[in-house]
Amino acid sequence: MSRAERFPGHQFPQVVPEPDEARPGGPVPWADLAPADRRPSVDRVVERLVAAGRSLDVAPDAAVPAELDARGGLAPRRSAVLVALYDEDEVARVVLTRRSSELRHHRGEVALPGGRAEEGEDDVVTALREAEEEVGLDRSLVEPVARLSPLVTFVSGSAIWPVVGRLASPPTLVATTGEVERILTVSLADLLEPGAAVVEHWRRDPRRPGADAEGFVPMFFYRVPGELVWGATARVLTELLCVATGVPWPGEPRVGGRAAG
Repeated sequence: MSRAERFPGHQFPQVVPEPDEARPGGPVPWADLAPADRRPSVDRVVERLVAAGRSLDVAPDAAVPAELDARGGLAPRRSAVLVALYDEDEVARVVLTRRSSELRHHRGEVALPGGRAEEGEDDVVTALREAEEEVGLDRSLVEPVARLSPLVTFVSGSAIWPVVGRLASPPTLVATTGEVERILTVSLADLLEPGAAVVEHWRRDPRRPGADAEGFVPMFFYRVPGELVWGATARVLTELLCVATGVPWPGEPRVGGRAAG
């Protein structure tokens, strides 16, 4: 299944690696939602996160489960990303970046603001600091509210903790490091639109953690204007969208990065 067949008519700068084998996936978890349920506000997202036990006072800054670590032990590099949400026309939007094409890992990919933890930082502090450094988001304007499931990237060997934060109003953002080529914000309603997401099953050698009996892992892709969101970022967004819409998260392995997706 070639790139052209997977994303017909969609233009984007990212280079998506070809797995050893790819199969078309099934429908997205929210495929049967009514249109009115595809426009969650930040309040609705936070309400659902709290109900799902993801609030900061309930969901601890825990270790990544060993079975999700492709390297056979806890990943040596600890990182965090910020899922920064704000309302526009009563619908939640999320802040994303396109990473520089000059970077060693994940070059040109769409990512959530974030990076490696410094000595003594927890995931919330790391996510806020990195977002401020990368996109100029004043950390005092962010209300951290929840955590999503940790994941591990294969290439960079980073254990990543996604932290969800609420903004009271649309932020003023500017790329402040050479790691960021572009800042974009995307409506959750656009990600939930029929046809916006593509699901595939990938098989790559060596076998990835969480693969099924045939060695396949699920992959999500989101077509947004001028970009393709995939890999670790797509996995975080998929879990967020499942919680936000109240549909079951299928419990797929939360392992991302270029070597796995």
